[in-house]
Amino acid sequence: MDTPTTVIVTDSAARRISEILSAEAPESALRVSVEGGGCSGFQYRFDVTRERNADDIVIEQDGATVLVDKVSLDYMSGCRIDFVDDLIGAAFKIENPHATASCGCGTSFSI
Repeated sequence: MDTPTTVIVTDSAARRISEILSAEAPESALRVSVEGGGCSGFQYRFDVTRERNADDIVIEQDGATVLVDKVSLDYMSGCRIDFVDDLIGAAFKIENPHATASCGCGTSFSI
């Protein structure tokens, strides 16, 4: 894949992640990963964790720490993680340049 190996966390997402982590144990981070499943073949998973792997990509921004494992990064490079709060509800939204299709809920995609 020729897309850059970066994952962008928007200011809105960083603020929300920071709020979530402030209620967790010190040194907690939000792990974003990709696993098989969902209605489109792959799905995003969000977990609060204190465990870090040696090959994790660590993104730190405005009090937020996001971890992406090396395997998930193959599917997420070039992604933009945002937090949207609108009339329909509040949720993290991932814009993935590799996704060829995604489901209505926005948490599953296909490549």
